[in-house]
Amino acid sequence: MKFRRQHPIDKFIADFYCHEKKLVVELDGAVHDDKMNADYDSARTYELEGFGINVVRFKNSEVENNIEFVLSEIRKIIEKIG
Repeated sequence: MKFRRQHPIDKFIADFYCHEKKLVVELDGAVHDDKMNADYDSARTYELEGFGINVVRFKNSEVENNIEFVLSEIRKIIEKIG
């Protein structure tokens, strides 16, 4: 699958976007743990899903410490999407 980095979708910039599967992968640092930012992320996910886009989020620490898990989860989502 081809992913585009920092891809614009409507008023948002997706960290990674696969057009073929309509999948956004977001990587969240510690700032996203803040309630206000978490609420914004939820609203953003809701809007993107309104465009028929699947959204998956991973913490930066997951990518840094367990990249195989992250890649495995992305593969499972892609398989589920079909």
